[in-house]
Amino acid sequence: MSANSRLTIAAHALAWMELNKRYGREVVTSEQIAESVNTNPVVIRRLLAELRKAGLVESRRGAGAGWMLSRELESMTLLDVYDAVQPGTLFAMHRATPNQECPVGYGIRPAMQNIYDGIEDTVRRELARTTLTDVLRDVLAAR
Repeated sequence: MSANSRLTIAAHALAWMELNKRYGREVVTSEQIAESVNTNPVVIRRLLAELRKAGLVESRRGAGAGWMLSRELESMTLLDVYDAVQPGTLFAMHRATPNQECPVGYGIRPAMQNIYDGIEDTVRRELARTTLTDVLRDVLAAR
């Protein structure tokens, strides 16, 4: 099982867009972002479409086409980004109902759901405390 990197890639894209905005390039292309992320522009376009649906970015067509931030970075939290790009919850239950005649099969779902709900609440609180401005600040400090 591999970890999902969508939140990291989305945060990377948004921070990169803000940095370019600070240098006077408000509109950027998915190809430019993909070069920084080192991925295919199609991956970036799909992610940006989800961020646009959440109101975090806008797209421009025609001459000067590209993507731009639709809000100031300090008003965006990692929770906003997470909610835009992460489908579902962190952890899932069995796809099929476990054997209800087995004591473990009967009790595993409620036992694990309580744990998962607590973890999810903690993650969401932490993500809500961190703005994309915080992320960009830490990114630039890493140099």
